[in-house]
Amino acid sequence: MRLESRFRWLPTPFRSALLFVVWLLLNNSVSAGHLVLAVIFAILIPLVSFPFREPQPLIIKPGLALKQLIIVMYDIITANMQVALLILGPVKKLRPAFVKVPIELSHAMPITILASTVSLTPGTVSAEVYPIPESLAEGEQPMQRYLLIHVLDLDDEQALINTIKQRYEAPLKEIFQC
Repeated sequence: MRLESRFRWLPTPFRSALLFVVWLLLNNSVSAGHLVLAVIFAILIPLVSFPFREPQPLIIKPGLALKQLIIVMYDIITANMQVALLILGPVKKLRPAFVKVPIELSHAMPITILASTVSLTPGTVSAEVYPIPESLAEGEQPMQRYLLIHVLDLDDEQALINTIKQRYEAPLKEIFQC
């Protein structure tokens, strides 16, 4: 593990900045003592935990990531309304089902983001990713991975699979270049 010399004392600068801000927000104070502790924690915690981190793909397209975040927030709001109509609306038989969505993502972080996105959208819950992502030997072909999703009301399985792949997985592949 080689780090550039300028980042040896600050291996994850964004995480350090986040720790600094969170410490001050949690203490609701910007006194000298809290500022000093925030700086110490912002430097020490990433330094101590950095050797335990697995390398993850970087966000290559932050603009697309922001656009995707807005899309997911919009989907959460509209799905909330759809689920409310399903539950509070006229008596209707719901069609709950499990759907196996093939995924092409190979790194743990983008897969986790995809599963979390699906779970955050009301009416769907990510149940499992299988097989679990593992590191492959050079030249070894990855096994097909699936995201098992529970759906509150399934109308068309293939349409749901296509929506998840196009609306969520494809942008993640582009954002992380994986």
